[in-house]
Amino acid sequence: MPGGFPDFRLGAVLATSFTGTLSERHGDAVERIPTPRRLADWLGVSGLAVDSCTDAHLDLARELRESIHAAATAAALQEALPAPAVQVINDRSAQGRAAAVLTPEGRRVWRLRPAFGVEDALGVIADDAISIIAGERDGRLALCASPTCRAAFFDTSQSRTRRWCDMNTCGNRSKKARFIANHRKASG
Repeated sequence: MPGGFPDFRLGAVLATSFTGTLSERHGDAVERIPTPRRLADWLGVSGLAVDSCTDAHLDLARELRESIHAAATAAALQEALPAPAVQVINDRSAQGRAAAVLTPEGRRVWRLRPAFGVEDALGVIADDAISIIAGERDGRLALCASPTCRAAFFDTSQSRTRRWCDMNTCGNRSKKARFIANHRKASG
């Protein structure tokens, strides 16, 4: 845990990784971006490096995170998308002006404007959320099977039957609990 903060849980999908900065939403919630500096750290490791973040940026980021979570959860449950969440996602997308740039190695990276780096980064995250919620990418939105987590994640597995947002945390916890229960049952 660098600097006393919980590690980031990074995935292959930017928008759902961002919603994972608050985990265990239905248990003992774990906030992974409690300060503006941690938001800047998360953006940096996600390929959206910014010079600094303010408390106002952190508030905008958390509002976007919760809006993406609400919309992705509704989409995963095949329910109507909540209008306030859609509005926040659309507003953040419209305010960002990041440019996609191709590197000589053939990778896509984002060029953020120096004066508007955080807004641009949030715009990139909002755009990613729009693409997965709108069904433009190959995969499906699902909710973690852990009753304390219920994180929205984007399942790109071949069978589209993934159950856990992260096998190293929620999946292993479930397997461990099942093992202990079976061991007790066999012993008793």
